[in-house]
Amino acid sequence: MADTQVLNAEQAKGEIHEPLTPFGMSVLLGRIAHEWETRRRIFDLPIARFFNVSEGPDISIDFLGRRAATPVGPAAGPHSQMAQNIVLAWLGGSRLMELKTVQILDDLEIGRPCIDMETIGYNIEWSQELKIPQSLEEYVKAWMILDILRRWEEMTPYIGADPGPHIFDLSVGYDLAGISSAPVARFIDSMMDARQEIERLRPEIGGVFAGYRDLDFDPRIADTVTLSTFHGCPPDEIESITKHLITRHGLDVIVKLNPTLLGFERVCGIVHDTLGYESTVLRKADFDNDLQFPRALELIGELEAFAARRGRRFGIKLTNTLVVENTKGFMPDDTMYLSGPPLHVVSTTLLGELHKALPGMLRIDGQDDAPAQVSFSAGITKDNLAAAAGLGLAPITVCSDLLKPGGFGRIKPMLKSLWNSMSAAGAGSLAEWRQHQNEQASGRGAVAAYAARLHDPALNRMYTLAGNTKLPRAVDHDLQMWGCVACNFCVTVCPNDAFFRIPTPDELDADGLQQYLVLAELCNECGNCMVFCPENGDPAVIKPRLYIDEYRFEAETEQAFLIHQDPDGYWVQPNAAGAKWTGDLLLLLNGAEGFPLPPSDEEWTKSKTNSD
Repeated sequence: MADTQVLNAEQAKGEIHEPLTPFGMSVLLGRIAHEWETRRRIFDLPIARFFNVSEGPDISIDFLGRRAATPVGPAAGPHSQMAQNIVLAWLGGSRLMELKTVQILDDLEIGRPCIDMETIGYNIEWSQELKIPQSLEEYVKAWMILDILRRWEEMTPYIGADPGPHIFDLSVGYDLAGISSAPVARFIDSMMDARQEIERLRPEIGGVFAGYRDLDFDPRIADTVTLSTFHGCPPDEIESITKHLITRHGLDVIVKLNPTLLGFERVCGIVHDTLGYESTVLRKADFDNDLQFPRALELIGELEAFAARRGRRFGIKLTNTLVVENTKGFMPDDTMYLSGPPLHVVSTTLLGELHKALPGMLRIDGQDDAPAQVSFSAGITKDNLAAAAGLGLAPITVCSDLLKPGGFGRIKPMLKSLWNSMSAAGAGSLAEWRQHQNEQASGRGAVAAYAARLHDPALNRMYTLAGNTKLPRAVDHDLQMWGCVACNFCVTVCPNDAFFRIPTPDELDADGLQQYLVLAELCNECGNCMVFCPENGDPAVIKPRLYIDEYRFEAETEQAFLIHQDPDGYWVQPNAAGAKWTGDLLLLLNGAEGFPLPPSDEEWTKSKTNSD
């Protein structure tokens, strides 16, 4: 990238510390090839978790007039920021990628840790942690890599001859001034016509993938957008932004709504009384300052009509996270954002209220010809995906569940659970499944019937405090650099794929079948691995921290190792805190599986040059 060299120079002076340093295209492709050859994985995802859409009923959806082969994908969040994240989601079965929200402020200071998934879900991270041009490059790299992988014959036995269509959905925020600024406008325009970026990246396609270098990559990467706005964004601002995106960019637009639309008393009743989360502190001011239900109804009607007059499509998304007071003390901010099981009940209740207030408007409950798409993201798991899909919600995006052990590997079981429900009902498509759900609702409508189940004490335990008190597994032992319980949680709960594992060689005097290492440039210290690690300590700090970028390495004060290569293998340059572990590390990196990045020094050098 054009400005990476400038950033690195500033980092070397200690002026800034970037939370993430993306890997170049050739490094990512080289890692795919190397991992495939040495361990039959891609970004540490085993082939048992790859999803083949041809092995079950048709679960494709229509999203704003475009087809996606499955209804599921990562929500705009930590799982859709980096190219490797998006590839992992696709391998698992996602076909609608709601990309991480991009905004004009791209040098944010987000507190650490920023994710707490100990029981339900809380976070304080809310926007991209990359520069805008970096975000563009990550999304284009992911788009190109998916086009290569879907054609790579090695993949066919695991993902099928036709993996089906997928969609990249933009997410932008958070006000009109930022969205209409030149940098964000260039980003949107480039996503709609990425020819220049594709041609810049094309020379990095090499190694086993060299034959795909001249592929005719579709330059139109995204032409839909999900608008994200802060809690408290004025309704007139939401209206102006949506109209700007439609008229200036010709985009079809989804507007994400907040759960505060239900009102303070109603949400308190659900969270505190129905579900039992009495210690969750809601603040009335957050509700009073946010969009109100009557005005939201007006906005939906006005914006749908505005889009239709201009030949564009419009929809809504339920919902954003729920703003609450930070009473846990794990994350540093005064405010945090609730997700997971309780948000599912709140958001589905809001869906029912909007459906009643807007008859014939929302494309749910059998109203397949209604004008407004309804996207959904709130506490989706394999236990409720089938029910949500039966309401007509599309797409259904996931974040909190992917932050649990298993990570991206949880997508395939989720989709298979949907298949199983459909097959049991004799439904060969999602349209038939929706019809079945409506028939089962006995005339009250699938949405109303499902919302009632979520409020029924005999049926809703999985959403209550009582059903979510179990803490992550713990053992009374301090985490060490070498040897641990080898649960693999740090690998799967990391949203950036920063951890990887290597089998313990006989020569290494360490406990455990596997050893765990950190690609430190991909670690943004979110804290999720620390939450789930059974032992006492932070894996992101204690496990070997490996760098390929000398500037990031030089800024590191904890133990760290700069990885070098030559034709004979890897060698490492430790900092002072890491020196005593150098010999053990070399045993791992030069073993049978070894370091997962490309073994070719030529490819490595090319990637570093092209990304600077």
